[in-house]
Amino acid sequence: MNVITSRDNPLVKELRRLSQDSTAYRKLGRVWLEGDHLCRAALARGVRPEHAVFAQSQWDIAPRDWTEAALRNTVLPDVLFAEVSGLESPARMGFIMTVPLVPEILPCTPTVVLDRVQDAGNVGSILRSASAFGFGQVLAIKGAAALWSPKVLRAGMGAHFGLHLVEGLEPSALDTLDIPWVTTSSHEGPFLHQLLAQQALPMPCAWLMGHEGQGVCEEIMALSQWQVRIAQPGGEESLNVASAAAICLHASASAALLASP
Repeated sequence: MNVITSRDNPLVKELRRLSQDSTAYRKLGRVWLEGDHLCRAALARGVRPEHAVFAQSQWDIAPRDWTEAALRNTVLPDVLFAEVSGLESPARMGFIMTVPLVPEILPCTPTVVLDRVQDAGNVGSILRSASAFGFGQVLAIKGAAALWSPKVLRAGMGAHFGLHLVEGLEPSALDTLDIPWVTTSSHEGPFLHQLLAQQALPMPCAWLMGHEGQGVCEEIMALSQWQVRIAQPGGEESLNVASAAAICLHASASAALLASP
């Protein structure tokens, strides 16, 4: 166990960058998982953090499974830990882990494509839905929120560790997918609930979710084999992209369950 008290220590500076800069992980190759829930989710998926960092008050009461989880342990005074925390109420412990390198797209895996979805909360929520409903891969087109940013990590609540994540893609990279592409539309195509009732919804497939204001770009939309509508009997013009994704992915998961013997 190592104790650090200086604000100028290199580790403290790195933690500050990782917790406050949404793209620092791309340069440093590491991410900061702050808090009990994220850390436990990582361990449950077999992640071995390279470094665990504790506030002094947490270290004093930390159970053995925390103190032995990482290759190294560092303790900071509570005041210093609060300075590097990215949370309003610091969680008093966290892990530093290496960002997984997954450059290859899996062509036949049920997939969610994020076409410039920019809100970190939306992206994290979509990752949770993808993980919950059996979509093991998420692909992010350039312009989407950084998948391993602190805000997306918090919104994802551990979903990251069960997904194959590839980001920074050009639209042409989607040609690798060997499954039907499905997009939502406000005015074209059959209704999602009708396809589900008819057991006509493709699975596996790739659901393409677009920019909060502009939707899926025309280049990608033109190559989509399926366009479907979500019924909105209440009369709203459109749905939040994370809400739409949850509805669509649940429908696909239901279609798979109905088709199974």
